[in-house]
Amino acid sequence: MITEAELLKVLVLKQAESAQNAAKQLRVATTDQKNEALRAMGQSLWERREAILAANALDVAEARETGQSEGRIDRLALDEKRMQGIIEGLQQVAALPDPVGEVIETFVRADGLRVEKVRVPLGVIAMIYESRPNVTVDAAGLTLKTGNAVILRGGREALRTNVELVAAMREGVERAGLTADAIQLINRTERETVDVLIRARGLVDLVIPRGGAELINRVVENSRVPVIETGVGNCHVYVDAEADLAMAKAVILNAKTQRPSVCNAMETLLVHEAVGAEWLRELAAELAERGVEIRGCERTLKRLRLGGEKGTLKRFETDAYEQALEVGDESRSERTFERVGEFAGSDRDSARSRIVPAAEADWSTEFLDLILAVKVVDSLDDAVEHIGRYGTQHSEAIITGNESAAQAFLTRVDAAAVYHNASTRFTDGFEFGFGAEIGISTQKLHARGPMGLRELTSSKYILRGTGQIR
Repeated sequence: MITEAELLKVLVLKQAESAQNAAKQLRVATTDQKNEALRAMGQSLWERREAILAANALDVAEARETGQSEGRIDRLALDEKRMQGIIEGLQQVAALPDPVGEVIETFVRADGLRVEKVRVPLGVIAMIYESRPNVTVDAAGLTLKTGNAVILRGGREALRTNVELVAAMREGVERAGLTADAIQLINRTERETVDVLIRARGLVDLVIPRGGAELINRVVENSRVPVIETGVGNCHVYVDAEADLAMAKAVILNAKTQRPSVCNAMETLLVHEAVGAEWLRELAAELAERGVEIRGCERTLKRLRLGGEKGTLKRFETDAYEQALEVGDESRSERTFERVGEFAGSDRDSARSRIVPAAEADWSTEFLDLILAVKVVDSLDDAVEHIGRYGTQHSEAIITGNESAAQAFLTRVDAAAVYHNASTRFTDGFEFGFGAEIGISTQKLHARGPMGLRELTSSKYILRGTGQIR
């Protein structure tokens, strides 16, 4: 009798074979055919939006019942506005130039043999990801545009939503005259389905994991198929001694609070010791209004202790503060201190914020929540060293008016995206003009940063001769 694991393997490999057959058809599809399919996918998604949003509501309700974090629920949730954004992404992809067939370089040998290097599809791409339905559509759109078939294996939390999304997109592709098998969904969420996919060498050409560190590491460590690692985003903003502090505050608030559940949100703030304590207290007040918990180093906690002017922290409970200075103690969670007092003379009396000492683990944590680690550093060198030690090579920013300091930071920090006087939230395929992205690569081969169309192609050499022999 066939076991459940064997049955899952048969089902997944059958879908992979269907995807390989679809990839052969897509390889010869014209740009017009692919663009028409993308537009039809968007139209079908909008026509079926009620069913999609109803399925998503069930997924969100179940996520709440099972105690999922608000950050995970935010990544899972869809509404009409987000649906419109997803569909706009497909339309932008359709409007972009098709990289397939692009001649990358060409030369003619002395004997007249003409050599061309051209872009070609990769073949079958397996996307393994968690609770983000937008990834389902972004991945399908980008792979189809580049002549690749895709196998989607999303998380359990978004299964109902993904079933509806994929059904709509397959309908649109078929309506445009291409094969619906170009978009495959693994509608089983057992971990064994991932194991089968990442070992399906010969059927799957590339695996892209997108999600938390545990998922990514598992795929990277066990795959027999080439992997592009989309890394965790432990992103930093460094406020230099010569920063425009009003600009710094605006960038920090955006990078941390606009959408804290995504990988390009800031997780750690580094502040040069020359920046005044009053500014840091004012920033803490602004963060408090937005519900941000601060996990500070010892010098940060000392700077936040005093104050009393309008808009700054007035007082802390002294005993709790003294206990909080014992940075790194595992009992930290029982020894937090709150901002009890008030924004003297301001209209912010109802605001509350937790301020706790940072543990060692906080410097390397991607919180994906309204939590911010804050450290005061002595110099740009210290900031760069900290980022090198704890960062994930995703997105790092410096705020400074000193061009030499900015250039040193941009040159020395090893990350997929480095910023001068701008928010890390721009590390995004849509913001970069790619229409959408299939992920943000933090490795160095064969793609790095937001991955758009070109990153989903390979190349081959085409040689044209007149009978040359060697």
